[in-house]
Amino acid sequence: MNHLECKTCSGGDSGRRDFLRVGGLSFLGIGMAQYLKLAEAMAASGLSASAQKSKGQACILIWLSGGPPHMDTWDPKPNSNFKSMGTNASGIQISEVFPRLAKHMDKLSVIRSMHSEEGNHPEGTYYGMTGHRPNPVMRFPSFGSIITKELGPRNNIPPYVVTPPQSYAHSYNAGFIGPAYDPMVTPDPNEPDFRLPDLTLPKSLSPELIESRQEFLKVVDRLCREKEEFAEFNSMDAHREQALKMILSPNVKAAFDLSQESQQTREAYGRSRFGQSVLLARRLVESGCRFVTAEGYEHSEWDTHFSNDDKLRKDLAPRLDQALSALLIDLKDRGLLESTVVVVMGEFGRTPNINPEAGRDHWAHCWSLLIGGGGIPGGIVVGESDERGAYVKNRMVTIGDLYATIYKALGIDWKKTYEGPGRRPVYIANSIGDKPGNAVSELI
Repeated sequence: MNHLECKTCSGGDSGRRDFLRVGGLSFLGIGMAQYLKLAEAMAASGLSASAQKSKGQACILIWLSGGPPHMDTWDPKPNSNFKSMGTNASGIQISEVFPRLAKHMDKLSVIRSMHSEEGNHPEGTYYGMTGHRPNPVMRFPSFGSIITKELGPRNNIPPYVVTPPQSYAHSYNAGFIGPAYDPMVTPDPNEPDFRLPDLTLPKSLSPELIESRQEFLKVVDRLCREKEEFAEFNSMDAHREQALKMILSPNVKAAFDLSQESQQTREAYGRSRFGQSVLLARRLVESGCRFVTAEGYEHSEWDTHFSNDDKLRKDLAPRLDQALSALLIDLKDRGLLESTVVVVMGEFGRTPNINPEAGRDHWAHCWSLLIGGGGIPGGIVVGESDERGAYVKNRMVTIGDLYATIYKALGIDWKKTYEGPGRRPVYIANSIGDKPGNAVSELI
């Protein structure tokens, strides 16, 4: 695609306002209580036996907004101006711009034969997050929402978080399965005053005042129930209590409190929007979050229509090299790598040709991603592109296949369907032609 045809590269949309805000304390956390009423369905039936036995318990998606150039990163080619570099995984070479990551490729595998069907940012992001092309009459659930629905919450921690918010918000949401499975969105974790307003009491409300109001509300409820009985009163009481527990819980607040990390650790990830987003993702899965999208790059920052090589060498690659290496070390040292699937990808790859502005344009025909952890082995190369990285040479892998692989690692039946609008069956691992994806056998 010629870069002049890219009509959405220069900015985001206002859809980020559509993200579910978990808190909204209002009066005694009723906003969150309503959320929890919807969310109780997550745990109503319990986890499946396969989910309980699986190694994978959570997933971190590191999203490279804009689409990274695969031939300059994970699939080195002669048409790249960067040299290839050996890694600690036998047979795997990556670009020279990732010297730190080269020491940790035994923890990650590379899929070099990804193929998707959308080549522009809004549609490509939606397709990458849902496995479906945009449909004006149906909102499909993101795979983060599906994982949240299938695995349920842990430890009162919000089960699905996006940090920080980015564009094309509807791509991350739960669509027709309901807002209970939408993500919670954080501000920029690198801001000096970073905090979660949805989990923070207003200054005018102390825990003691909340307790006093709670007692007053119980009196009012009792009088109301004497006049009229509602079957939902008991469950609403439980939701209110759970909402207050989440708001007041020191464990929940601690999960989002980056100040509890040492300066050494924060520096290891990089004191940038992206680095601190990846660090926050680690804190969240360690505390019980099921799915975190770490999207710390600015909107379409990897959209290198201009000065591809300079941007990659001087800015984009160093931040990724530092934060991803720190994450892999941290997960390994904390015993979390075996239970946490890590995926590194954007919405597509980039053209094999360099354009007149020294950039690369959008390319969905063949591209690469990284995956590992959660029982998925590292040090493996899946698939092969042609000599220029233009088309899949062998072993095409689709978005649906990727989802199936992640679901299987997490103990989720990847062949399952949900009933969509009009009672239409929708595969949770939807592949090309609305067929179910297949787990990548080399990885699972």
